[in-house]
Amino acid sequence: MIMDLNEAAPTGHADLSRGTHQPGLRAYHARLLLSLIRRHGSLPKAEIARRTGLSAQTVSVIIRQLEADGLLTKEKPQRGKVGQPLVPFSLNPDGAYFIGLKIGRRSGDLILLDLAGNVRAKIHQTYAYPMPGELLYFVRQSLDTLTSHLDAQGRQRIAGLGIAAPFELWNWGEEVGAAHSILEAWRGFDLQKEIEALCHWPVYFCNDATAACAGELVFGIGAHRRDYIYFFVSYFIGGGVVLNGSLFPGRSGYAGAVGPLPVPDGKGRMQQLIRAASLYVLERSLAEAGRDPAILWQSPDDWGDIGGLLDDWIDKSAESLSFAIAASASIIDFPTIIIDGAFPASVRERLVNAVRAGITGVDTRGLAPFEIIGGTIGSDARAMGAACLPLLANYAADRDVLFKEML
Repeated sequence: MIMDLNEAAPTGHADLSRGTHQPGLRAYHARLLLSLIRRHGSLPKAEIARRTGLSAQTVSVIIRQLEADGLLTKEKPQRGKVGQPLVPFSLNPDGAYFIGLKIGRRSGDLILLDLAGNVRAKIHQTYAYPMPGELLYFVRQSLDTLTSHLDAQGRQRIAGLGIAAPFELWNWGEEVGAAHSILEAWRGFDLQKEIEALCHWPVYFCNDATAACAGELVFGIGAHRRDYIYFFVSYFIGGGVVLNGSLFPGRSGYAGAVGPLPVPDGKGRMQQLIRAASLYVLERSLAEAGRDPAILWQSPDDWGDIGGLLDDWIDKSAESLSFAIAASASIIDFPTIIIDGAFPASVRERLVNAVRAGITGVDTRGLAPFEIIGGTIGSDARAMGAACLPLLANYAADRDVLFKEML
């Protein structure tokens, strides 16, 4: 399940679910205004009316209600040359909160996100491999800590908890190095149901790489691109697809699962991209060199000096990514390729530059031109994407309207 945009709003807020009767229509317009303001940062009433086609009176009524609900805040007037000063409205960060849970193969994160997309609190945990019982203990022990700085009213404004986790956690045992019994513990384990039993908020679930793509789409540079394919390099590389400014999950939620893409292995054969451009490859190289690979997961934003092993991994990953990008662009003529991952910003920059150089060595005749850019969120992308799920469920117009560039 990606998201249900018709979920009820949290207690104490106006019901923003969409409907065809008059109150439901007003609620839909309220979601539309919130989505529009999120995209542009802040907007005055006149500009909102122009972009939505709603009357000035309707916009004023909705803005007034959203202010009363604590979802919008009035900014300082902008004085122009003629007429009354314009008063922009922006999202009130304290208007609502969202919890995101990221489950990775080497680490887990819980974050608290506010309505403006700021990370207000974060708890990070590393492990050899996630086990259901230990993961539930981590969540149970961490939820109170995560929200401890919120007062009673603030806790009432928590809209839900989103989960971002790999599909089929019991697979890839050899690459992960986990015992068969640990892997099998996930088979048939209803993660969403178990998390629901630990809290009183609605719980949503999404594939981790798809969630990372959603996070980039809502909070990152992807918000300003209509069509792109997204590569997220973590323990295993994954990704997502955005078409017409909207996340495209595909028939079964696997759209953008770039890991299985075939790429040359440098020995005259083909291999999956996951075996070349994934962090487990770097982890294995560090271990074989007698170095502790735990730094990759303990400090995803600061790896220190890894030296030549990192250089070699970047070169090989960039070469494989170049072939995968060309193959992807031949199916859908994406104008933009976004690359991000669970690594420091400096590593992302080096990898993106290496891919740009590597693509020049790939035969791209017959393909439309495309740009290759870096993502903007990094290691928090999956957790922020998870937190996006209750945000979108409660405060977005609907998926198509939310991401239409014309607004």
